[in-house]
Amino acid sequence: MSSSPLRLPVPEGPGSVSRVPHLPAGFTDTFTSRYVDTGELRLHAVTGGEGPALLLLGGWPQTWYAWRLLMPALARDFRVVAVDPRGVGLSDKPSDGYDTGTLAGDMVALMAALGHQRFAMVGHDVGMWTGYALAADHPDRIDRLAVAEAAIPGLSPSPPLFGGQQANDSLWHFAFNRLTDVNEQLVRGREHLYFGHQFATKAAKALPDHAVQHYVDTLAADPAALRCSFAFYRALDTTIAQNQRRAGRPLTLPVLTIAGAEILGDAVGATMRLAAQDVASVVLPDCGHYPAEEAPDAVLSALTAFLAPYRDGRRAGPDGRPGGADQ
Repeated sequence: MSSSPLRLPVPEGPGSVSRVPHLPAGFTDTFTSRYVDTGELRLHAVTGGEGPALLLLGGWPQTWYAWRLLMPALARDFRVVAVDPRGVGLSDKPSDGYDTGTLAGDMVALMAALGHQRFAMVGHDVGMWTGYALAADHPDRIDRLAVAEAAIPGLSPSPPLFGGQQANDSLWHFAFNRLTDVNEQLVRGREHLYFGHQFATKAAKALPDHAVQHYVDTLAADPAALRCSFAFYRALDTTIAQNQRRAGRPLTLPVLTIAGAEILGDAVGATMRLAAQDVASVVLPDCGHYPAEEAPDAVLSALTAFLAPYRDGRRAGPDGRPGGADQ
């Protein structure tokens, strides 16, 4: 397989930059969709901007589109790469490889194929799981890590089976998503009911109807997409075992946690303090599980401050001249 993205077709289907709804004004002047061959699979990435590399990785059940409100501002300072991981959106949908060790390896291969040997990363939800794995397994590749709105299986304390109603309402989908076959049978044809319920109950500020419709339509359009949406959870036995091993190697890079006060709140910072030595935390008031869409200005402010040393340091080489970043 060729490693050159220039030989691959231009993504033009639903989920590409040219086929998603309600992008910020001027978005397509900066960002383009592209396929990237990692040598193992083909991933869809939306790239644009100038500066040191910044990887944006979203979570279940979303696509790169979750970052759309932040991307234009971030592109003023960074080469932004917003990706659909394996199993999501326009990326390949293999039958396996959904443990976070493999997902982290995918991201390293993606960034290398784009010419970025080192980069910073922002991960949300399952993207937070992958961000932790990437920082633990590939510490030489990542400068700074920002994560949002997740507990990390195998690292965070596991809630009891018979917990309180609030915990059950927030976490019941974990057990459901890990089932074999029957969950797909129950959800197929009812994707708007199941995934719409997830968005409606986890957002403090309702996401726009067009965004929810886009995410759900993406999952409903392809049986493989529905299967893969559960695959991240079906791989949790492997991911938990990996994380239990990773916990013995605390992260030393700077970490920022971002949480919605109405969902996980202080728990996100507490989780990462189990895994990392240098953790700063931001809890956003009146925000739920989707900070990049519910509170984009606050998230942008937090990321801008956190990423400033990376931005400035990677732009200048050892002699003080530009060129320190991998472009």
